[in-house]
Amino acid sequence: MALPENFGADLARGIGAIVLYAIVGLVLMLIGFYAIDWTTPGKLSELVRSGKPNAVIVTASGMVSMALIIVVAIFFSASDLTAGLITSVVFGLLGIIVQVLAVRTLEWVTKLDVGSTMEDDRFAPASVVVAAVHIALGLIVAVAIS
Repeated sequence: MALPENFGADLARGIGAIVLYAIVGLVLMLIGFYAIDWTTPGKLSELVRSGKPNAVIVTASGMVSMALIIVVAIFFSASDLTAGLITSVVFGLLGIIVQVLAVRTLEWVTKLDVGSTMEDDRFAPASVVVAAVHIALGLIVAVAIS
């Protein structure tokens, strides 16, 4: 039983795509994390490391939201690696900006004190609202990509 003629080249191209998309995804996730950190009162990484439940919930939802956007961007550009990488970067950065603006708008409109909520040692229901906004916007941007 012989392998298809271009098997080796296709396999190498697939491995390269996985590595490149993983790098793009990781960079976007890091940018997203630091965008949330930069726009949220307090040092987010320290709040997460110290186990502040609300900071963990908001951060996790932001990361899931970013992953949704990146996955859809990759899925709809899968036939062209260069276009897929560019689409992932552009829509990923747009998703980060939209999320940050939406959370700040939510905080302003609802008068939620997201900074205090993130620093609280006790679970605060408001963190679920912020998390829902992150995930909802990730879904909206992801669907817009398709």
